[in-house]
Amino acid sequence: MAEHKEESVMDKISEKLHGSSSSSGSDDEGRSSSPSAAAAVKAKIYRLFGREKPVHSVLGGGKPADLFLWRNKKISGGVLAGATSIWLLFEVLEYHLLTLFCHCLILTLGTLFLWSNASAFINKSPPNIPEVKIPEDLAVNVARSLRYEINRGFASLRAIGQGRDLKKFLIVIAGLWILSALGSCCNFLTLFYIVFMVLYTVPVLYEKYEDKIDAFGEKAMVELKKYYAIFDEKCLSKIPKGPSKDKKH
Repeated sequence: MAEHKEESVMDKISEKLHGSSSSSGSDDEGRSSSPSAAAAVKAKIYRLFGREKPVHSVLGGGKPADLFLWRNKKISGGVLAGATSIWLLFEVLEYHLLTLFCHCLILTLGTLFLWSNASAFINKSPPNIPEVKIPEDLAVNVARSLRYEINRGFASLRAIGQGRDLKKFLIVIAGLWILSALGSCCNFLTLFYIVFMVLYTVPVLYEKYEDKIDAFGEKAMVELKKYYAIFDEKCLSKIPKGPSKDKKH
């Protein structure tokens, strides 16, 4: 009887150990599968314009992205206040750029000149005017970047003019027409200020309401693709296209 009881106790202990190991194994499998499942769900989420990176990375990262996304509210608010003051100064008060530049330069030079000459009489040190120079490397890098962007723009215009991509042609024509309409309504400074305000408000609002905007954008893209397919079938497909590169060779 004692041996039988010992065997039954050992059987119960082995069953418990087996059950706990199987449950821990299932938990491990669930944990290992949960990241992959989360990654799969995340991959299925639609992002506006096919975006795969965070908004901060799309804006280039670093200080410019921090500025547009209001990471430091004091700095971003100061830049916004400065841009608004400049726009009010030139557009509302109708101050001219050359006049403002000359007045600021007169005030600065006059203050420094009087301070330098009066320092001997008031027993104070003269102003320490720093020597300002533009580094050669910075000027070369800016010139190279500007040259690259201009050449890329010329290449895109040349490709559009050759008639190979009708979709891109229509997008560029529509964009230029919108810019011409805006240019007839406001001058360059006001247009620049509008673009600045869009860059200062749209990214931070998009980052805050990202999921809702992406869901709405997905529905809008489905509708746009549907109407574009109809327009392509009825109109665009009937327009003769230019010769391709393969036919030329």
